[in-house]
Amino acid sequence: MGKTREWSAPPAKLLRVGDGFDLAALDRAATPGWAGKKKDAAAFLDRRAPLLSELQERLFAHGRAGGTRGVLLVIQGLDTAGKGGIVRHVLGMVDPQGVALRAFGVPTPQELRHHYLWRVRRALPRPGLIGVFDRSHYEDVLVPRVEGTIDDEAVWPRRFREINRFEARIAEAGTSIVKVALMPSYEEQGLRLMERLDRPDKHWKFSPGDVDTRSRWDDYQAAYADLLAATSTDAAPWYVIPADRKWYTRLAVTELLTQALVDLGLGWPRPRWRVATQRRRLAATMSEATLAEARSVAEEKLAQFEADERAHAEAVAQVEGRKSPDDGGAEGPKTGKTGKTGKTAKTGKTAKAPKQKSRKAEQPKRKGKKKQKK
Repeated sequence: MGKTREWSAPPAKLLRVGDGFDLAALDRAATPGWAGKKKDAAAFLDRRAPLLSELQERLFAHGRAGGTRGVLLVIQGLDTAGKGGIVRHVLGMVDPQGVALRAFGVPTPQELRHHYLWRVRRALPRPGLIGVFDRSHYEDVLVPRVEGTIDDEAVWPRRFREINRFEARIAEAGTSIVKVALMPSYEEQGLRLMERLDRPDKHWKFSPGDVDTRSRWDDYQAAYADLLAATSTDAAPWYVIPADRKWYTRLAVTELLTQALVDLGLGWPRPRWRVATQRRRLAATMSEATLAEARSVAEEKLAQFEADERAHAEAVAQVEGRKSPDDGGAEGPKTGKTGKTGKTAKTGKTAKAPKQKSRKAEQPKRKGKKKQKK
């Protein structure tokens, strides 16, 4: 049996945007922190799924019991970046009743009559839920700027400050914010758009406007670079994920979401009523034969619960154990993503990004590979 692949360092450390982050230097085909292949990632996700599912269930139970904690996953990226795949493959691991998904498109006439954050406030998840924004309030500092519908450059710094204050209030109210920016290369985006034209079952996903947006690639990259630098805060940091390999984006977002849920430290909520009292009340409604059957399996169920709790604690400890670079794990590839101070956690050393070729020099990398299904 081959070696089990694990992260060499936590994605929350490797992918975080900090001072000195250079989007132009990002290697869009890299897999920071992951030395394995696609099949290794699939095996890891199979092992990670039970932990993610239970963490989500604990959060949901916390909300039902009157708790205030929640999680908001913000997914940003241009067309074909893989936003829908994150929703299907990562959030597909958890109970859908604990997920609140909102996709933000072009503002409606009603939304345009309000402040641009109005529709976002209305979509925030309730406590106990994992909220998912497929695109978000960041569209309002990207599209109008690039498309020129707002030509006052003084607007953008003001909106950045507004967004930072808005997200700080969300975090203070108990919602952990995980913001991921999926960044494919120019060549990879072209290949994915062409696939939508080549396959009749993908025509519905294509819009002629996709090519118009692609023609403004450099402008969008510059706008993304500005917003990432201005709105990656301690309360709501950005994580930039190289997105040429869809399996890596899903792997990285899964781990970022798992880490956010682990950091909540939630157990099972205690009931506000007495278990013994409710057991007696229920027993009064049951026959002796049924009660005997319940008693016969009670000890086995309790033993299974205790075993499950030990397994959960071990899985959580594994995730928490990777927080420090001193835990014995090897350092992952340097990607230029650092903490707020521009230095990596614990070590104080500034991480450097590998240089990326200009988009004109990028070459397709699919030769000899099997077509990857989305």
